[in-house]
Amino acid sequence: MPRPLSAQTIALVKATVPALEAHGLAITRRMYERMFQNAAIRDLFNQSHHGETGAQPKALATAVLAYARNIENLGALAGAVERIAQKHVGLNILPEHYPFVAEALLGAIQDVLGEAATPEILAAWGEAYWFLAEVLIGRETQIYEEHATAPGGWKGWRDFVVQEKRRESEIITSFLLAPEDGGAVLRHRPGQYLTFWLEIPGHAPLKRNYSISSAPGGAEYRISVKREPQGVASNWLHDAVRPGTRLKVAAPAGEFILPERPERPVVLLSGGVGQTPLLSMLHAAARLPAAPQVQFVHGTFSGATHALGAEARALAAEGRIGVTTFYECPRPEDRPGRDYDLAGRIGLDWLRANTPVATADYYLCGPREFLRGFVAGLTGLGVPAARIHYEFFGPADELLAA
Repeated sequence: MPRPLSAQTIALVKATVPALEAHGLAITRRMYERMFQNAAIRDLFNQSHHGETGAQPKALATAVLAYARNIENLGALAGAVERIAQKHVGLNILPEHYPFVAEALLGAIQDVLGEAATPEILAAWGEAYWFLAEVLIGRETQIYEEHATAPGGWKGWRDFVVQEKRRESEIITSFLLAPEDGGAVLRHRPGQYLTFWLEIPGHAPLKRNYSISSAPGGAEYRISVKREPQGVASNWLHDAVRPGTRLKVAAPAGEFILPERPERPVVLLSGGVGQTPLLSMLHAAARLPAAPQVQFVHGTFSGATHALGAEARALAAEGRIGVTTFYECPRPEDRPGRDYDLAGRIGLDWLRANTPVATADYYLCGPREFLRGFVAGLTGLGVPAARIHYEFFGPADELLAA
């Protein structure tokens, strides 16, 4: 563990909270500008969260502010630290990369705050940054070691080959991946993702995370990817990748996982392509010898966008799992009872009446609006925060993030 922060540093960092509230986004934008002047560092990060969407500087500004506010109670950030470490491992960020971030962050603070960024303030933030960096480096080193020594595990990038490409709906396609070296694959934990290094003609190297939608313990991984209208990576995967295509893949990562032995009823609640990590959880739950009640509740627009529905229903047919599918706008050919169960969107009233709100753990994945509504809604129904687990696709509120 790093040496505890000094009392002076804690006081000075807390004193910068008003400045971060006013100028935090400008600081993080400037930090990335400075950092990405180095192409080698730029290529470590997922640029779709920066230039394409601009979401990551906002998330980082929120996270830096949270760090400053909780500088005396860093235990409150334990979940965020684990999330960041998992993301960093997926991106193969190493200890030697941290000084570049430190230089960019402190330089951005000085650029934006000007004379208000006194030598004392910069020194305090330098100490605070390296305290967190040492915590992250320690945890990341541990994860890298676990990956390297586990059966089928590896560290860094490993070449996988697309074995099969399967169209699941009008917008979602699955890819089955096996190691080019013919070796085993690390058993992933249900809910984790793979990070890909994609070399697409006409573009700088791209990094993308895709959830594993297959059951743990197989000889291959499966990802199920939605085509995004402006998505460089997703369109390339849909249009150009074929069986035999080689892809660089990092070991499974992520902290949004189903426990090996769930202690309470489980509700898997998804919207759109957000079902992919939950399908892996569903497979894992179906294999448990004595699983608690499990419900898989999924919402999508219609049969045109519904992927892998038959797979979920087949798991439900084994008797211990319930599956309910909502179609927002069913087509004439979509049949209730066969393709879907209920028309419209998933609602809180339905969840209150049909799921064990008083006892269940809820696992949510979907668009940001979906999560915002259901996390707040379930909280309003009295579900404790400790029983609401969620994942979304895009940048999280991270302190040093992809």
